[in-house]
Amino acid sequence: MKKINLLLILFTIIFQGCYNNDCGACFTPPQSFEFKIVDKTSGENLFTNGEFDSNEITITDNFNNNEPVEFSFISENNINLIQIGSIGWKTEIVNLKIDISDNHIFSFYVDTERKMADCCSYNQYNEISVTDSEFELESQTGIYKIFEE
Repeated sequence: MKKINLLLILFTIIFQGCYNNDCGACFTPPQSFEFKIVDKTSGENLFTNGEFDSNEITITDNFNNNEPVEFSFISENNINLIQIGSIGWKTEIVNLKIDISDNHIFSFYVDTERKMADCCSYNQYNEISVTDSEFELESQTGIYKIFEE
């Protein structure tokens, strides 16, 4: 009986030493995507000048039966941009259609994988593309400037 108890204690110590929980809390949320819609010629924000109304924005996912996609419109300090923060919380491919007042403005495609390494979760973006409109990615801010005629 003493030998069995000794073996149980020994196994417990050995297997307890194999468990390492030195990770702590580590989580990297996915980046949000932000878009300014500007006049191609003047560069003026089309929400700021009143040509577009933020209440008339619709964003749908073509790969998910045209389901509506959650977004925010940031108007504070006349920034006037569209922010999509729902992409990348899981491994997914989305093909978003962005319309304003029943006019198609652009499409946005993202292929992302949610990964785990060194105890931290993060996103790996395999492909990101903007189609159906000319655009420029502002390297300092990460904001996509969509040019509209």
